[in-house]
Amino acid sequence: MAEEESKKVEAEGSSETAPLPPEPTKDVTEEKVVIPPPSEEKADDSKTLAVVEKVADTPTEKSRGGSTERVAQLARLETEKRISLIKAWEENEKVKVENKFLTMSNRAAKQMSSITAWENSKKAAIEAELKAKEEELEKQKAEYAEKMKNKMAMIHKTAEEKRAIVEAKRGEDILKAEEMAAKYRSTGLAPKKLFGCFGA
Repeated sequence: MAEEESKKVEAEGSSETAPLPPEPTKDVTEEKVVIPPPSEEKADDSKTLAVVEKVADTPTEKSRGGSTERVAQLARLETEKRISLIKAWEENEKVKVENKFLTMSNRAAKQMSSITAWENSKKAAIEAELKAKEEELEKQKAEYAEKMKNKMAMIHKTAEEKRAIVEAKRGEDILKAEEMAAKYRSTGLAPKKLFGCFGA
């Protein structure tokens, strides 16, 4: 950009009829705004001094009647200065946005990792709770199955006892019938009730 400015000023300077004499270096230090920053390629120092000389050389130009050219040059320099400031501001804002984005993405990544860690810990806790409930339910199921087996054993035992009682009663009834039959045979008397439905 410094080369472009110096080329513009040189082109304008060559269009003038007479070259201007160089000013002392005192004016160069006073006009800090006009001196462009050094670029990667070294610009010719005489060119940059020529820019300063033309801006700082007011009495000579006024005597020649070039005040409108001077005003135009100053306006161009102000415009270039404003454009360079805008570019610097734009670059600064872009850097701020990039830094902000990087900071936000780092912060977002940290938040995402903390959320993932929280999720994993909650899932692990729920899985442990589920496993504990399953074990508890298995234990309850085993206890309930044992109770049911015990009840079935008790029912079977009670049924066997009732069967035994019925069998015992039947056996007693058979013995009783055999005893009565033996008694009737020994006495020779006939039973009063025959088969329960035939009366004598």
